[in-house]
Amino acid sequence: MNRFEPSQMLKSLPRQFFAALVARAGAVAAEGHDVINLGQGNPDMPTPAHIVESLQLAAVNPLNHKYPPFRGHVYLKEAVAEFYLREYGVELEPEREVAILFGGKTGLVEVVQCLLNPGDTALVPDPGYPDYWSGIELARAVMEMMPLTAERGFLPDYGSISPEAAAKAKLMFLNYPNNPTGAVATADFFRETVQFASDHNICVVHDFAYAAIGYEGQKPRSYLQTPGAQENGIEIYTLSKTYNMAGWRVAFAVGNASVIESLNLLQDHMYVSLFGAVQEAARTALLGPQAPVQANVARYEARRNVLIQGLRSIGWEVEAPRGSFFAWLPVPAGYTSQSFADLLLDEAHVVVAPGIGFGAYGEGYVRVGLVSEEARLAEAVKRIAALKLFQPSGL
Repeated sequence: MNRFEPSQMLKSLPRQFFAALVARAGAVAAEGHDVINLGQGNPDMPTPAHIVESLQLAAVNPLNHKYPPFRGHVYLKEAVAEFYLREYGVELEPEREVAILFGGKTGLVEVVQCLLNPGDTALVPDPGYPDYWSGIELARAVMEMMPLTAERGFLPDYGSISPEAAAKAKLMFLNYPNNPTGAVATADFFRETVQFASDHNICVVHDFAYAAIGYEGQKPRSYLQTPGAQENGIEIYTLSKTYNMAGWRVAFAVGNASVIESLNLLQDHMYVSLFGAVQEAARTALLGPQAPVQANVARYEARRNVLIQGLRSIGWEVEAPRGSFFAWLPVPAGYTSQSFADLLLDEAHVVVAPGIGFGAYGEGYVRVGLVSEEARLAEAVKRIAALKLFQPSGL
């Protein structure tokens, strides 16, 4: 059988970090070990029943067996606008300022194709979600990294960006609550962002994947709540985390009308929108009872507390995340993020994501997901304690 050579574009794509992580964990599990996988961000709780029932009812409607409108059903875009007004006080024009997406990841890759030409510059957080890099590579664009450090609360310092890089940049990715650090953005920071982006004519793309997940009673802010944000940016919101709908592949982009039109135009050439029943279920999620969302957040916060208190009790000095369902933990002296992650997998059978997989400034950390029950998190702490890497508190 002939073997056809893949294109240079495919060869140039970054290594799929999470695929390699899954394969490594699977190999250890195949040896018969009980592996606790805290390395991924896949929600472990089911989609709320009323959303599933909405899909079931919509799936038997013959109207949903036809091609949906290219740019999505008007009712879903109107639901998005109603949702944003209810949750954030942000007014949106459904037909001009909402684009329906095949999952948030798709939108993050597509928006780069819409705005950047070969050689153009994108400002990218480091550490950050690796799929930002994929879209930029596909566009043959250039990344200018924005370091996120603990000293600044994992918020980029716009003053440290060189005038040359700022002048060249056309697009900037932000993500709060943040993956991987668990940091949240302040109103002041978003105001600084609007000013910086306006000064340099940069389109801000705020990845709002963990929008609902804030702790200690603090609700994460939407970038679009900031005066001027809709003029210079968009926000990408996925239903994956808020409503445990990761496998449904439904999301939306909202904000600047010219960017929304570009996204819609690109998708006109690629898709005929989402299955109508999924769109109906998405409307139900956005406009229906929100108690399951609140219960979700409470569950993640309880898990966070079990993990952080447990790790502190064994002498690991860690900070509690303020949002998202990840904890960002410094590795002990003498280890890199990769060697420490390998040790935990090989000796404790606990999977964590090495920080280097999220960028150079991720070195020195590992990311831990709160997507396992409290008992499993407590067991993970017990296994890590048995490695005797830390000095237990009080001793």
